[in-house]
Amino acid sequence: MKNYFWTIVSLFIVVSAHSQMSSKLQAKIDQQAKEMEPKLVEWRRHFHQFPELSNREVKTAAIVAEHLKKLGLEVQTGIAKTGVVGLLKSGKPGPVIALRADMDALPVTERNSLTFASKEKAIFNDQETGVMHACGHDTHVAVLMAAAEILSKNKESLKGTVKFIFQPAEEGPPPGEEGGAGLMVREGVLENPKVDVIFGMHIQSISPLGRITYRPAGMMAASDWFTIKVKGKQSHGAAPWMGIDPIAISAQIINGLQTIVSRQTELTKEAVVISVGRINGGIRENIIPEEATMGGTIRTLDEDMRQKIHEKIKLTATKIAESGGATAEVQIDNKTPITYNDPALTEKMVGSLERAAGKENVLRINAVTGAEDFAFFQQKVPGLFFFVGAMVPDQDPRTVPAHHTPDFMIDERGMLIGLRAMLNVTLDYMSMHKK
Repeated sequence: MKNYFWTIVSLFIVVSAHSQMSSKLQAKIDQQAKEMEPKLVEWRRHFHQFPELSNREVKTAAIVAEHLKKLGLEVQTGIAKTGVVGLLKSGKPGPVIALRADMDALPVTERNSLTFASKEKAIFNDQETGVMHACGHDTHVAVLMAAAEILSKNKESLKGTVKFIFQPAEEGPPPGEEGGAGLMVREGVLENPKVDVIFGMHIQSISPLGRITYRPAGMMAASDWFTIKVKGKQSHGAAPWMGIDPIAISAQIINGLQTIVSRQTELTKEAVVISVGRINGGIRENIIPEEATMGGTIRTLDEDMRQKIHEKIKLTATKIAESGGATAEVQIDNKTPITYNDPALTEKMVGSLERAAGKENVLRINAVTGAEDFAFFQQKVPGLFFFVGAMVPDQDPRTVPAHHTPDFMIDERGMLIGLRAMLNVTLDYMSMHKK
């Protein structure tokens, strides 16, 4: 009995000591993150002022690689065109944790009064355009660079390996090129060493400063693009009965696509969006053309629903065209899978997010119909993706400039919350999963 008593006491002492060490490490990490904030801002402003389009992130990647090398990490460059990977090995047994940041900017001309606003120009789709970090990827790069520095400083307290993935072309590669997370996966970024889990974050200009939001399972939608080519018969606009009007039939197809959503889809299960974003046909007002083409996007949050929607789009377009004497060719390109947060992993890491932002500031949200190619990583390993609020103070959430717009702006204080969250999930997962 005496031996049993002392065994329990010894275990209690060990557990208490471990808890105290974790508490000390947490305080140390928090302090280092706070001290890193000026550097975070400096990095972010540089990347914001000198943005680069997808698959063209050459200068950004060079800065990242140089930083990681100075930290003593094993560094690989040129992955998926311009991607950079840094490997931090603790030398102790433990999991392999991947942290990801996307680096690319958008073909958007910046329209605000920031002293570090972008003046960069580029050719995109054969047109000159401004280049802008209009989605906050500049903040993601800065946060991951800071996380790499802080974790490197605390190498002796780590167990396992951290793989820092700086990804190009999240917004999609230029026409005719490959890129993004899918290409990184195919080139083996999750191997050597094999990644056990991956974490990612996205800054949000439309969410209150300091708020972290998440959702288990399908958090962001799959994004698929479609093209429908309607072939009719050309005729004079004054005598439409002598031809087959592909424009009129296209209008019927557009209406028919919306009934797939409103009348043929179980919307209480998951949301579905079908949007036609372009339609082209004809060259002159009094000529009914031979063909018209439309294109759009499909957003789904359930894989079975995704396949059924694809089938219904093909059926709707071809049968409506057939009823008017025309034909329709339908092409659907699978762009991005569902951003699927592993439910068990998400549940385990909520406490880590709460410690970063405060329990009251961590909220579970409904699914988002935007898409994120972080999903390609999650198809291979369990992953958690979350949003970090950085709305500029005194903004009306209903009118705040959205992502991908010329007036997009964030409160840079949100980056510190994002940094703390990324550090917390990394260290906590290490503590939970020891190999």
